[in-house]
Amino acid sequence: MKLSFSKAAALSAALFIATPVPAQDIDKLKTGGPYVPTPQVVVDQMLKLGAVTEKDYVIDLGSGDGVIVLTAARTYKAGGMGIDIDPDLVRQSNASAQKFGVADRVRFVQLDVFKADMSKASVLTLYLLPGMMMNLRTKIFTELKPGVRVVSHDYHFGEWSPDDTISFDVPEKEMVTGVPRATLYKWIVPAKVAGKWEIKVVGGETYEVSLRQRFQNITESSAAANGRFIRPQAVALKGGDISFTLPDGKNISRFSGRVNGETMEGMVELPGGKGTAKWTAARTAAAAVVME
Repeated sequence: MKLSFSKAAALSAALFIATPVPAQDIDKLKTGGPYVPTPQVVVDQMLKLGAVTEKDYVIDLGSGDGVIVLTAARTYKAGGMGIDIDPDLVRQSNASAQKFGVADRVRFVQLDVFKADMSKASVLTLYLLPGMMMNLRTKIFTELKPGVRVVSHDYHFGEWSPDDTISFDVPEKEMVTGVPRATLYKWIVPAKVAGKWEIKVVGGETYEVSLRQRFQNITESSAAANGRFIRPQAVALKGGDISFTLPDGKNISRFSGRVNGETMEGMVELPGGKGTAKWTAARTAAAAVVME
């Protein structure tokens, strides 16, 4: 992993200003930060927060000595890949994978993280400088599949608020960052649902629904059916799962379903105890997701 500086601790910056920095580390300060080992307790908590299992493929951007991916493979039997710009760290990490007998499941590559293909990731981990986090935000939001868990150590994506956050004491960090604590952030990459949709309930109504989206939040929604205006309520998006209610007078239909690119499908709980029905949707007009 890479060393990140704490915004709250001037001691962190002072440490590197007061200490001569090798030329190769100056370059890293311009990107993800110089290499410093991540405490194992932080690694363990990142993987726990990311709910890693043997079914996952963990990609670590700025993987350093490979500890995140190696721990995921050794503890959870997960697959994965570490990406780092430093060839020596990449060689060291691949050697460690061989040593621990997990080279059949994980690998490490020397690559600029901005050029990384992250399409296989079900979990993405990061420990990078704040500027790097912000520069990567759009790539991560747009390229990762809905439902991918993103876990970051100490730094976040600005206006893209995390879905979960935890903080805990890590005394050994104080010598490096000036702060003896770690904060972890978790995001679940949302489906992109902004735009207009035609929703059809099997054997029932057809609705024209319009959604505006800012990151994982639906900021505005409207619906109409047979000329009646309906205001959707309780619209929630978590990864590729969506739910909402459509009140129509005293009747309320409760929808839940799954987004699959330009379509959706799920089940609706019909009002008046009439049971449930299947619903499908197709996007009729796309709109941009607000990311500011």
